[in-house]
Amino acid sequence: MAVLNKIRQRSLFLILIIALALFAFVIGDLFKNSDALSAKSQNTVATINGKDIDRNEFLQKVEAAQRQAGPNATNTQVMNSVWEQEVRQAVMETQFEKLGISVEKDQMRDLLKTTLASSPEFLNEAGLFDENKLNEYIANLKETSVAGYQGWVNYEKSIASNALQQNYFNMVKAGLTGTLAEGELAHNLEGNKVDLKFIQIAYSSIVDSTITVSKSDISSYINDNKQQYEAEASRDIRYVEFKEVATVEDENAIKAELNTYLTGKEAGRDDAIEPFAKVEDNETYINENSDVKFDNRFVFKSSLPTAVADNIYNLNVGETYGPYKDGGSFKISKLIAVKQIPDSAKVRHILIPYLGSRSADAAVTQTEEQAKITADSLVKVIKSNRSKFPELVKAFSSDKGSVENEGRYDWHPYNTMVPEFNDFEFEGKTGDIGVVKTVFGFHVIEIEGQKEKKKVVQVGTISRVIEPSEATIDKVFRDASNFEIKVGEGDFQDIATESKFTVRPVNGIKVLDENIPGLGSQRPIVRWAYEEDAETGDVKRFNVNGGYAIVQLVAKHEAGLMSVEDASATALPAIRKKKKAEMIKSRISVTSLEELAKAENATIRNSSAISMKNPTISGAGREPLVVGTAFGLNEGETSGLIEGVNGVYMVQVTKVIPAVKLDNYQAAANRVEQQKTSVVNSKLYTALKDAADIEDNRAKTQIQ
Repeated sequence: MAVLNKIRQRSLFLILIIALALFAFVIGDLFKNSDALSAKSQNTVATINGKDIDRNEFLQKVEAAQRQAGPNATNTQVMNSVWEQEVRQAVMETQFEKLGISVEKDQMRDLLKTTLASSPEFLNEAGLFDENKLNEYIANLKETSVAGYQGWVNYEKSIASNALQQNYFNMVKAGLTGTLAEGELAHNLEGNKVDLKFIQIAYSSIVDSTITVSKSDISSYINDNKQQYEAEASRDIRYVEFKEVATVEDENAIKAELNTYLTGKEAGRDDAIEPFAKVEDNETYINENSDVKFDNRFVFKSSLPTAVADNIYNLNVGETYGPYKDGGSFKISKLIAVKQIPDSAKVRHILIPYLGSRSADAAVTQTEEQAKITADSLVKVIKSNRSKFPELVKAFSSDKGSVENEGRYDWHPYNTMVPEFNDFEFEGKTGDIGVVKTVFGFHVIEIEGQKEKKKVVQVGTISRVIEPSEATIDKVFRDASNFEIKVGEGDFQDIATESKFTVRPVNGIKVLDENIPGLGSQRPIVRWAYEEDAETGDVKRFNVNGGYAIVQLVAKHEAGLMSVEDASATALPAIRKKKKAEMIKSRISVTSLEELAKAENATIRNSSAISMKNPTISGAGREPLVVGTAFGLNEGETSGLIEGVNGVYMVQVTKVIPAVKLDNYQAAANRVEQQKTSVVNSKLYTALKDAADIEDNRAKTQIQ
């Protein structure tokens, strides 16, 4: 009890001690992770000229862009695309705000009118843009679809942004002029010419191996050319890939299984199965036994697998061929039917969409039944007067790709269109008119022509994907696991060599990279290599497409100047060239071309009509410094030794040809102005971006 009383008496003191300990713990953790002191570091993807890009808003845009891009675009590709859009918008908005330019309501209406002038849902009976229809459309979106209305708002923002950028670019162009002095200079740079006699002592005349370049030489060169050798943070890794690939035994097992469909006998079973050749319900049989469903289309010989086309095309109906290897599968094929069809057709059509069809946009209001009635009515009109087809196309068809061609699809081969459309145009005859329903809506089709009928075949194929067996997959897993354990205790390269595994090095991986050569898209590997606790020498296993990769982190390069090793590829040639120039100049003391020719056993060469605009010496190449030196000499004067791009030179000006004097240089000034304005669209934004203050936090906010 005495102890308890003492604790009660000192409770305030104890509470204070505990509070201080907790405070010290929290503060200590915050200083370990300074980013935690600021929510901004976690919630801001970037800060551009003082403007923050919110992480959640950015990810929402990425998600929307990913849906639009589809499965063929990787998340990183989409994210980088959205990033560039956001950076451009922020950089340009800085300029708009400085100038105080914006798009007001009246201008927005004009922009929408121009943009939507050809959209049929916003045109009146006279074919003119109707603002009331646009207002009705926007009001309807606002009431019926939150997502749709937000999409419209974003569309308006996009139009406004594009207009502002165009206005800004036009303002810059308007401020660019070519003065008469600039015109005269441009005229003279092109028109002033000189003829030369010269000697070139080529750098290639000195063998590279005779030039010693030390690490300190390269280091000094890097420091003298810092801008050229600034490098981002990067990582070097190496890996061994373990692929789950079918073995010869796996392939033989697949072929043996396919053979049971030919013979009707399966190993280990007494009861027989019906052979493929005798089956009448081919579709059901194939769908039950094949990795690829039955395709009932007829095809020309050219559409069959090239290696076995003759074998299959020349079968009799009911006969089979195989097993044969095609791509990544083993197959057996059966000739089911043969017929004659045109090899190409020419048609015109009118597409009538309905609610739910693939071609329906926001303006479509007809139900499927109503669209069918419309299509049937059009057929009656066309059959009574085929000359009305073009005007009906413009009035009713939603197929933008063919409207301008009177609904016509010129000569095209079999199986170009969707199946229902294809069947009508190739199985009918020239002149036929009818209605066909496809996923796009109802098509009113007229067959305008067909060419040469040829044999087509209907082929049924039982296909088996060539894939590794469970035993093979298990072995690959064991091999990868054993290697991972061994390299955790020994040298990665030595153990791989001992096991006859191929080690693949990958250097210079940037923090936002996605692809690992040989493995494809592998963001998890890149993220791991940049984790704070990842150390050089660490090894980790990753699941990759069709197997595993055992990866080792080889080196961590922080942002800054390149190392001597990394810079050597470009620094060595430049340093050698400089040393060769010094070597050549140190051994020459002559002052005339003739003396130099004798001393170096060189040939005096000639080059005519050289201009400053095109500083190229015939037989020597592009040499701006040499040509510039020549233009500083008088006729008959000889230069000293000049360090050029391809060698050391001595030149003598033999003739000076001045440019023709003009009474007025306005035409040349106009050309200068055109040259300036022509690069605005391609270079202005790049210059603004380079000058912008961009803080990229994508890696820190872990959005990739």
